[in-house]
Amino acid sequence: MTKATNDMTRRGVLGALGLAVVVSGCSSTAPSAFYSLTSADVDSLQGRSSRVQVLVAPPRALKALDTSYIAVVDDGPVYSYYPKSAWADTLPNVVQAKLQETLQNTGRLRGVGLPGDGLLIDYQLQTEIRKFELQVSGNRAVVEISARVVNDRNGRTVATQVFRAETPAGSASVDKAVEAMNASADRVFAEMAAWTLRNV
Repeated sequence: MTKATNDMTRRGVLGALGLAVVVSGCSSTAPSAFYSLTSADVDSLQGRSSRVQVLVAPPRALKALDTSYIAVVDDGPVYSYYPKSAWADTLPNVVQAKLQETLQNTGRLRGVGLPGDGLLIDYQLQTEIRKFELQVSGNRAVVEISARVVNDRNGRTVATQVFRAETPAGSASVDKAVEAMNASADRVFAEMAAWTLRNV
């Protein structure tokens, strides 16, 4: 496929989605649909239990992802957003809540909390959202999160790792995009939960 054909395809996809009406995270109309994520399935997770308590710190993210708008990324990268659709909260808050829920669902930790919960914390799970988007090239949902386990008693980093998953979206509709992002996030959250349990 030539570069010209590629450019025409991308313009066609972006135009069909109406993404041009959303610029720099600002939309002219309020969202009419809100989306969230499921917590990952950890029923088959292997590993030991731990009596420690873990704080899930607020994830960091670039401003383009520190928003409630659902991102679509073209080459560049150039960020656009689905019109009239949004996450149920800002993306970092949604990710933080689902990470906490996933770790709680393992049943392997004495406690899992968020800042302000009043737990006596042993470790922190600190994360940065690098990608959480539908990528026009390849029409796939990409989730990439870097993570760090920190000993809360002495501030030392115990382990670091980058988690990434890609899922074909099937179509560029917001429903299919969110479904694919959720599938990618499920794999990332499950792998991160197993990794966290090994390092606390």
